[in-house]
Amino acid sequence: MAPPLDPEADRWNEQAMVQTSALLWPNQRDYKGAVDLWTKAAERKHWKAMLNLANAYVQGEGVDRDSEHALQITEQAMKLGIPAAYDLMGTYYMDGMGVKQDASRAYAFWQLAADKGSPSAMAYLGGKMDALYDDPKAGFWGNRKIALQMLECAVAQGNGRAAYVLGTTIAGDRAELGENNERALKTLHAGVKFGSAESAGWLSASFGKGDALVGHVKDEARAERYGVLADRLERDPDLRLPNLDKMVPLPPAKLAKWDGNKETLIDAAKAMTPAASTRLLSM
Repeated sequence: MAPPLDPEADRWNEQAMVQTSALLWPNQRDYKGAVDLWTKAAERKHWKAMLNLANAYVQGEGVDRDSEHALQITEQAMKLGIPAAYDLMGTYYMDGMGVKQDASRAYAFWQLAADKGSPSAMAYLGGKMDALYDDPKAGFWGNRKIALQMLECAVAQGNGRAAYVLGTTIAGDRAELGENNERALKTLHAGVKFGSAESAGWLSASFGKGDALVGHVKDEARAERYGVLADRLERDPDLRLPNLDKMVPLPPAKLAKWDGNKETLIDAAKAMTPAASTRLLSM
Protein backbone atom coordinates (compact mmCIF):
# COMPACT_ATOMS: atom_id res chain seq x y z
CA MET A 1 0.00 0.00 0.00
CA ALA A 2 1.29 3.47 -0.90
CA PRO A 3 2.25 5.68 2.05
CA PRO A 4 0.00 8.66 2.83
CA LEU A 5 0.85 11.86 0.96
CA ASP A 6 2.11 14.90 2.81
CA PRO A 7 -0.51 17.65 2.15
CA GLU A 8 2.02 20.41 1.44
CA ALA A 9 4.04 18.12 -0.82
CA ASP A 10 0.82 17.22 -2.61
CA ARG A 11 0.14 20.90 -3.29
CA TRP A 12 3.65 21.29 -4.68
CA ASN A 13 3.12 18.33 -6.98
CA GLU A 14 -0.19 19.69 -8.26
CA GLN A 15 1.35 23.13 -8.79
CA ALA A 16 4.13 21.55 -10.83
CA MET A 17 1.56 19.70 -12.93
CA VAL A 18 -0.22 22.97 -13.68
CA GLN A 19 3.09 24.62 -14.65
CA THR A 20 3.80 21.87 -17.19
CA SER A 21 0.26 21.33 -18.49
CA ALA A 22 -0.05 20.12 -22.07
CA LEU A 23 -2.55 22.95 -22.65
CA LEU A 24 0.22 25.53 -22.28
CA TRP A 25 2.36 26.51 -25.23
CA PRO A 26 5.83 24.91 -24.93
CA ASN A 27 7.44 28.29 -24.18
CA GLN A 28 4.92 28.84 -21.37
CA ARG A 29 5.74 25.64 -19.50
CA ASP A 30 7.98 26.13 -16.49
CA TYR A 31 9.82 22.82 -16.30
CA LYS A 32 12.62 24.18 -14.13
CA GLY A 33 10.15 25.50 -11.59
CA ALA A 34 8.28 22.20 -11.71
CA VAL A 35 11.47 20.23 -11.08
CA ASP A 36 12.19 22.40 -8.04
CA LEU A 37 8.71 21.67 -6.69
CA TRP A 38 8.91 17.95 -7.45
CA THR A 39 12.32 17.78 -5.78
CA LYS A 40 10.97 19.35 -2.58
CA ALA A 41 7.97 17.04 -2.62
CA ALA A 42 10.13 13.98 -3.33
CA GLU A 43 12.23 14.77 -0.26
CA ARG A 44 9.03 14.22 1.73
CA LYS A 45 8.54 10.82 0.06
CA HIS A 46 5.66 12.05 -2.11
CA TRP A 47 5.71 9.12 -4.53
CA LYS A 48 3.81 10.84 -7.34
CA ALA A 49 6.29 13.70 -7.30
CA MET A 50 9.15 11.19 -7.21
CA LEU A 51 7.96 9.54 -10.40
CA ASN A 52 7.28 12.87 -12.10
CA LEU A 53 10.80 13.95 -11.14
CA ALA A 54 12.24 10.72 -12.55
CA ASN A 55 10.36 11.36 -15.77
CA ALA A 56 11.78 14.90 -15.94
CA TYR A 57 15.33 13.51 -15.68
CA VAL A 58 14.62 10.94 -18.39
CA GLN A 59 13.20 13.57 -20.74
CA GLY A 60 15.71 16.27 -19.82
CA GLU A 61 12.91 18.72 -19.05
CA GLY A 62 13.95 21.42 -16.57
CA VAL A 63 17.18 19.54 -15.81
CA ASP A 64 20.02 17.94 -17.73
CA ARG A 65 19.04 14.52 -19.01
CA ASP A 66 20.21 11.92 -16.48
CA SER A 67 18.67 8.47 -16.87
CA GLU A 68 20.81 7.01 -14.07
CA HIS A 69 19.43 9.53 -11.58
CA ALA A 70 15.92 8.79 -12.82
CA LEU A 71 16.62 5.13 -12.14
CA GLN A 72 17.77 5.90 -8.59
CA ILE A 73 14.63 7.93 -7.85
CA THR A 74 12.45 5.15 -9.22
CA GLU A 75 14.26 2.58 -7.07
CA GLN A 76 13.59 4.74 -4.01
CA ALA A 77 9.89 4.73 -4.88
CA MET A 78 10.01 0.96 -5.32
CA LYS A 79 11.40 0.64 -1.79
CA LEU A 80 8.30 2.49 -0.61
CA GLY A 81 6.24 -0.26 -2.24
CA ILE A 82 4.77 1.94 -4.96
CA PRO A 83 3.18 -0.19 -7.74
CA ALA A 84 3.61 2.59 -10.32
CA ALA A 85 7.36 2.60 -9.65
CA TYR A 86 7.64 -1.06 -10.65
CA ASP A 87 5.60 -0.21 -13.74
CA LEU A 88 7.99 2.60 -14.65
CA MET A 89 11.02 0.38 -14.05
CA GLY A 90 9.57 -2.03 -16.59
CA THR A 91 9.49 0.80 -19.12
CA TYR A 92 13.13 1.63 -18.39
CA TYR A 93 14.18 -1.96 -19.08
CA MET A 94 12.10 -2.20 -22.24
CA ASP A 95 13.54 1.07 -23.58
CA GLY A 96 17.06 0.66 -22.18
CA MET A 97 16.92 3.86 -20.11
CA GLY A 98 19.77 3.84 -17.58
CA VAL A 99 19.91 0.04 -17.82
CA LYS A 100 20.70 -2.52 -20.50
CA GLN A 101 17.63 -3.16 -22.65
CA ASP A 102 16.02 -6.39 -21.48
CA ALA A 103 12.46 -7.27 -22.50
CA SER A 104 12.30 -10.24 -20.13
CA ARG A 105 13.14 -8.09 -17.12
CA ALA A 106 10.71 -5.45 -18.36
CA TYR A 107 7.84 -7.94 -18.38
CA ALA A 108 8.93 -9.25 -14.97
CA PHE A 109 8.67 -5.74 -13.51
CA TRP A 110 5.31 -5.15 -15.21
CA GLN A 111 4.04 -8.42 -13.74
CA LEU A 112 5.24 -7.33 -10.29
CA ALA A 113 3.54 -3.97 -10.77
CA ALA A 114 0.29 -5.66 -11.80
CA ASP A 115 0.48 -8.04 -8.84
CA LYS A 116 0.86 -5.00 -6.58
CA GLY A 117 -2.22 -3.38 -8.14
CA SER A 118 -0.85 -1.01 -10.80
CA PRO A 119 -3.73 -0.28 -13.22
CA SER A 120 -1.30 0.90 -15.89
CA ALA A 121 0.62 -2.39 -15.79
CA MET A 122 -2.62 -4.37 -15.83
CA ALA A 123 -3.80 -2.41 -18.86
CA TYR A 124 -0.55 -3.03 -20.70
CA LEU A 125 -0.30 -6.74 -19.89
CA GLY A 126 -4.00 -7.26 -20.49
CA GLY A 127 -3.60 -5.80 -23.95
CA LYS A 128 -0.71 -8.16 -24.65
CA MET A 129 -2.51 -11.30 -23.44
CA ASP A 130 -5.93 -10.98 -25.07
CA ALA A 131 -5.03 -12.77 -28.31
CA LEU A 132 -6.44 -16.14 -29.34
CA TYR A 133 -2.96 -17.69 -29.69
CA ASP A 134 0.65 -17.09 -28.60
CA ASP A 135 3.19 -15.23 -30.72
CA PRO A 136 6.02 -14.06 -28.41
CA LYS A 137 8.04 -12.67 -31.33
CA ALA A 138 5.14 -10.37 -32.17
CA GLY A 139 4.71 -9.51 -28.49
CA PHE A 140 1.34 -11.05 -27.69
CA TRP A 141 -0.03 -14.14 -25.97
CA GLY A 142 -3.30 -16.04 -25.89
CA ASN A 143 -4.57 -15.96 -22.32
CA ARG A 144 -7.84 -14.15 -22.85
CA LYS A 145 -9.44 -15.09 -19.53
CA ILE A 146 -6.59 -13.62 -17.47
CA ALA A 147 -6.32 -10.65 -19.85
CA LEU A 148 -9.97 -9.73 -19.36
CA GLN A 149 -9.65 -10.07 -15.58
CA MET A 150 -6.62 -7.75 -15.56
CA LEU A 151 -8.36 -5.20 -17.77
CA GLU A 152 -11.52 -5.27 -15.67
CA CYS A 153 -9.48 -4.68 -12.51
CA ALA A 154 -7.67 -1.74 -14.12
CA VAL A 155 -10.94 -0.24 -15.36
CA ALA A 156 -12.36 -0.51 -11.84
CA GLN A 157 -9.45 1.73 -10.77
CA GLY A 158 -10.30 4.34 -13.41
CA ASN A 159 -7.65 3.55 -16.02
CA GLY A 160 -8.63 4.98 -19.39
CA ARG A 161 -6.23 2.90 -21.46
CA ALA A 162 -7.61 -0.29 -19.90
CA ALA A 163 -11.16 0.80 -20.68
CA TYR A 164 -10.23 1.32 -24.32
CA VAL A 165 -8.47 -2.05 -24.62
CA LEU A 166 -11.25 -3.90 -22.80
CA GLY A 167 -14.03 -2.14 -24.70
CA THR A 168 -12.54 -2.85 -28.11
CA THR A 169 -11.67 -6.42 -27.11
CA ILE A 170 -15.20 -7.37 -26.04
CA ALA A 171 -16.97 -5.51 -28.85
CA GLY A 172 -18.84 -8.04 -30.95
CA ASP A 173 -21.42 -10.77 -30.56
CA ARG A 174 -19.36 -13.93 -30.04
CA ALA A 175 -20.51 -14.92 -26.56
CA GLU A 176 -17.96 -17.76 -26.35
CA LEU A 177 -15.23 -15.09 -26.39
CA GLY A 178 -16.97 -12.90 -23.84
CA GLU A 179 -18.01 -10.36 -26.46
CA ASN A 180 -20.95 -8.10 -25.70
CA ASN A 181 -21.58 -4.85 -27.56
CA GLU A 182 -23.71 -3.31 -24.82
CA ARG A 183 -21.01 -3.87 -22.22
CA ALA A 184 -18.32 -2.72 -24.65
CA LEU A 185 -20.22 0.52 -25.26
CA LYS A 186 -20.50 1.23 -21.53
CA THR A 187 -16.82 0.41 -21.02
CA LEU A 188 -15.64 2.75 -23.77
CA HIS A 189 -17.92 5.49 -22.43
CA ALA A 190 -16.29 5.02 -19.02
CA GLY A 191 -12.93 5.26 -20.76
CA VAL A 192 -13.83 8.75 -21.96
CA LYS A 193 -14.56 9.75 -18.36
CA PHE A 194 -11.15 8.38 -17.39
CA GLY A 195 -9.38 10.53 -20.00
CA SER A 196 -9.01 8.13 -22.93
CA ALA A 197 -8.86 10.00 -26.22
CA GLU A 198 -8.86 6.64 -28.02
CA SER A 199 -12.18 5.68 -26.41
CA ALA A 200 -13.73 9.00 -27.38
CA GLY A 201 -12.45 8.68 -30.94
CA TRP A 202 -13.76 5.13 -31.23
CA LEU A 203 -17.23 6.14 -30.03
CA SER A 204 -17.27 9.15 -32.33
CA ALA A 205 -16.59 6.86 -35.28
CA SER A 206 -19.11 4.23 -34.16
CA PHE A 207 -21.95 6.71 -33.71
CA GLY A 208 -20.99 8.42 -36.96
CA LYS A 209 -21.20 5.15 -38.90
CA GLY A 210 -24.01 3.59 -36.91
CA ASP A 211 -22.16 0.30 -36.54
CA ALA A 212 -22.99 -2.79 -34.48
CA LEU A 213 -21.47 -1.36 -31.29
CA VAL A 214 -24.20 1.30 -31.14
CA GLY A 215 -27.06 -0.88 -32.36
CA HIS A 216 -26.74 0.10 -36.03
CA VAL A 217 -28.22 3.52 -35.25
CA LYS A 218 -26.46 6.59 -36.67
CA ASP A 219 -26.23 9.50 -34.24
CA GLU A 220 -24.27 12.39 -35.71
CA ALA A 221 -24.93 14.63 -32.70
CA ARG A 222 -23.29 12.17 -30.33
CA ALA A 223 -20.52 11.53 -32.85
CA GLU A 224 -19.74 15.25 -32.93
CA ARG A 225 -19.60 15.56 -29.14
CA TYR A 226 -17.35 12.54 -28.71
CA GLY A 227 -15.16 13.93 -31.49
CA VAL A 228 -14.73 17.24 -29.67
CA LEU A 229 -13.80 15.38 -26.49
CA ALA A 230 -11.36 13.12 -28.36
CA ASP A 231 -9.53 16.15 -29.77
CA ARG A 232 -9.20 17.77 -26.34
CA LEU A 233 -8.13 14.58 -24.57
CA GLU A 234 -5.50 14.03 -27.24
CA ARG A 235 -4.03 17.43 -26.38
CA ASP A 236 -4.63 17.20 -22.64
CA PRO A 237 -4.14 13.63 -21.38
CA ASP A 238 -4.39 14.84 -17.76
CA LEU A 239 -8.05 15.82 -18.27
CA ARG A 240 -10.78 13.74 -16.65
CA LEU A 241 -14.50 13.99 -17.45
CA PRO A 242 -16.46 12.62 -14.47
CA ASN A 243 -19.56 14.65 -15.42
CA LEU A 244 -19.65 13.32 -18.99
CA ASP A 245 -23.21 12.01 -18.61
CA LYS A 246 -24.51 15.56 -18.21
CA MET A 247 -23.65 16.37 -21.81
CA VAL A 248 -23.14 13.02 -23.55
CA PRO A 249 -25.22 10.32 -21.86
CA LEU A 250 -25.49 6.96 -23.54
CA PRO A 251 -28.70 6.27 -25.46
CA PRO A 252 -31.59 6.06 -24.99
CA ALA A 253 -31.07 9.12 -22.76
CA LYS A 254 -31.57 12.38 -24.63
CA LEU A 255 -28.69 14.77 -25.19
CA ALA A 256 -28.67 17.99 -23.20
CA LYS A 257 -28.80 21.23 -25.15
CA TRP A 258 -25.41 22.50 -26.32
CA ASP A 259 -24.53 25.82 -27.88
CA GLY A 260 -21.87 24.30 -30.12
CA ASN A 261 -19.00 25.91 -28.21
CA LYS A 262 -16.32 23.29 -27.57
CA GLU A 263 -15.29 24.80 -24.24
CA THR A 264 -18.88 24.74 -23.00
CA LEU A 265 -19.05 21.00 -23.65
CA ILE A 266 -15.70 20.29 -22.02
CA ASP A 267 -16.34 22.49 -18.98
CA ALA A 268 -19.67 20.79 -18.33
CA ALA A 269 -18.11 17.33 -18.50
CA LYS A 270 -14.94 17.86 -16.50
CA ALA A 271 -14.27 18.02 -12.78
CA MET A 272 -13.74 21.36 -11.05
CA THR A 273 -10.20 20.40 -9.99
CA PRO A 274 -7.53 18.45 -11.90
CA ALA A 275 -7.52 14.73 -11.14
CA ALA A 276 -4.21 13.65 -12.61
CA SER A 277 -1.13 13.97 -10.45
CA THR A 278 1.42 11.93 -12.35
CA ARG A 279 2.47 12.14 -15.97
CA LEU A 280 4.37 8.95 -16.59
CA LEU A 281 6.11 7.57 -19.64
CA SER A 282 3.79 5.79 -22.04
CA MET A 283 4.59 2.24 -23.00
